[in-house]
Amino acid sequence: MDSYSDSLYRFILKHIKDEDVAKDIVQDTYEKVWRKVNDIESTNAKSYMFTTAHHTLVDYTRKAKKQGDYNEVVENTLKHEKHYSDIKQILNVALDKLPEIQKSVVLLRDYEGYDYSEIGKITNLTESQVKVYIFRARAFLKNYIGRLEAVI
Repeated sequence: MDSYSDSLYRFILKHIKDEDVAKDIVQDTYEKVWRKVNDIESTNAKSYMFTTAHHTLVDYTRKAKKQGDYNEVVENTLKHEKHYSDIKQILNVALDKLPEIQKSVVLLRDYEGYDYSEIGKITNLTESQVKVYIFRARAFLKNYIGRLEAVI
């Protein structure tokens, strides 16, 4: 569990941008995992923790009424025209414009390295739904960021 706490914290922090709330959600996740510790196989511990964290995050956002709209992003209405020298900053802004489910699957795939089937288990989606959400999120990010010259 200790070896996954940093990546779990980063995953949650990317979603809510509040360090204290992210720490609380990680703590809640550990509490829920601890209650089920005897039922969890050691080979599935990481996946179980991220699944629990994802569900805890969704519960939090619903309670806080910050739940994103799961409708598709209209790609042509969200473009970035400014020039930035910090690609990490523009990527974070672009990630924040994604619907919550697309943001989750992209972060799990590209930041945490999960495969499609593991992401499906964590988010309660089918593998094909995961692929579609990742494709749409990446297409939006590509469109939003635009030309590399605009970023550099």
